[in-house]
Amino acid sequence: MIKLDIINEVVNKTGITKTKAELAVETVFDSMKKSLAQGERIELRGFGVFNVRPRKTGIGRNPRTGAEVNIPPGKAVRFKPGKELQSID
Repeated sequence: MIKLDIINEVVNKTGITKTKAELAVETVFDSMKKSLAQGERIELRGFGVFNVRPRKTGIGRNPRTGAEVNIPPGKAVRFKPGKELQSID
């Protein structure tokens, strides 16, 4: 599923125009990005939780040359599915 599929689903369920549905979906995604960038946790009941966790520094390898490369510490977005999402068969 891609973003366009989500927009089309909103149009089909609500009957609003495609332009308004696209604006609504973009607004939701933008607010989620902004919250995660500030380090906030996003909890969607029945779906799951998004949060930002620190990533450790490490050493990787360039697959072409085999040379070691230092991987700087950073942040990574993690998703933990909710109970209802985990029980999907």
